[in-house]
Amino acid sequence: MPAEDTIFERGLPTNVDAERFVLGSILLDDTTFLQIAGTVDADDFSLEKHRRIFRRMFELHDRGERIDRVTLANELMKHGQLESVDGLAYLVSLDDGLPQISNLESYVRIVKSKSLLRRIILTSQRTIDRCIAGGEDPEDIIANTGEDFMKLGGGTAGAGLSTPQQIIESYEGGLNSFLDPSKRIQGVSTGFLKYDEKTGGMRPGELIIIAARPAMGKTALVLNIAHHVAVKMRQPTAVFSLEMSKESLLTRLLCASARVDSQRFRAGFLNQHERRQLQVAAAELVESPLFIDDSASSSLMDMHAKLKRVRAEHGLGLVIVDYLQLMTSRGRVDSRTSEVSAFSRGLKLMAKELEVPVIALSQLSRAPETRQGDHRPQLSDLRESGSIEQDADVVNFIFREEVYKPDRTDLKGLAELIISKQRSGPTGKVNLVFLHSLTKFENRVGDIDDETPPDE
Repeated sequence: MPAEDTIFERGLPTNVDAERFVLGSILLDDTTFLQIAGTVDADDFSLEKHRRIFRRMFELHDRGERIDRVTLANELMKHGQLESVDGLAYLVSLDDGLPQISNLESYVRIVKSKSLLRRIILTSQRTIDRCIAGGEDPEDIIANTGEDFMKLGGGTAGAGLSTPQQIIESYEGGLNSFLDPSKRIQGVSTGFLKYDEKTGGMRPGELIIIAARPAMGKTALVLNIAHHVAVKMRQPTAVFSLEMSKESLLTRLLCASARVDSQRFRAGFLNQHERRQLQVAAAELVESPLFIDDSASSSLMDMHAKLKRVRAEHGLGLVIVDYLQLMTSRGRVDSRTSEVSAFSRGLKLMAKELEVPVIALSQLSRAPETRQGDHRPQLSDLRESGSIEQDADVVNFIFREEVYKPDRTDLKGLAELIISKQRSGPTGKVNLVFLHSLTKFENRVGDIDDETPPDE
């Protein structure tokens, strides 16, 4: 924060009376300190003497001592700061004319609001100064400024801690609805029945990782999910493809939906029935709230801005990113691992802010291929993992044993969706069918035991 004389010279937003009343409230009743310190920090005060007073209060509270005029004056004196805050007389004046302490929340809100306005102004000014200096790439300035503003927003996004009573009272329908499983908020269905049973669907705010080695069907699986959510459930779905063009994705969606061999479609050998099926599938997709972006250099800030526009205009039910390791950062990075870790953390924060499930595809290392015997992926196989495993609410792996044993005809089309991590539910395995000609996954008919792998 700038010096206090600079704050007033530049006319930055401030409310000195509200700051005095916040500090005075603590001197009148030091039990209010925890309530205040949970929202305000020293840098939120515009005057340097108020910042010093609040820091000394914090030290007293941290040592378990009472906070009053005498102990505070003594603490300031120990740091040689009593005179710099205008002495004991100023401490005594802090609660002069103080209205009811019941207004404390209002004073705190004013102090916090003015502080945020000052930070917005200073962040904007730094951006203007960098633009005028002209020594940096504009893309770097955009990326860094976007991150700075996201950090500012993150400080006020949360509503703080809530008691069980507050949570239940804010729940639609109250206690009866909260206790009724049929009325609890359900996650977004993937269309894969066994998976939805195990996970309860994809919940708002969740980061869901789907990882696999190349050619296992990562893109095919998420396109199946996107089609189900957008076409069947009519929920707006955004797909960011950093690898394939939007035309290629649409072709896959059409062929899978119409159950037309994608190879025959590309070659142009289609009969009349197949053409009709494609027309029906195309009509469904045209009417669906599906949004596809194939910008190869999409950054987290780009995605965030586009998604906010979609949500404002159409709503938002699901976000898919294909795939994590292809995301780019406009600023300078220390290492690829730290960069990917920043992406996973950013996607998790984005999911929470937009209140929507986010599916991110991820590559795996070569470990499953070199592993003897069982080639099923493990959490340690996540490529450039960093914090992917930590940030994700659910981590799924796609495994098709036929890829490793092409001579086994009994394995053809058998696929597994392995839930290796789930914060709110069990782990396990879901058996699926992979239709090669359609590049499509489907539920396995008649499969009751989804815990036992196929016999080898």
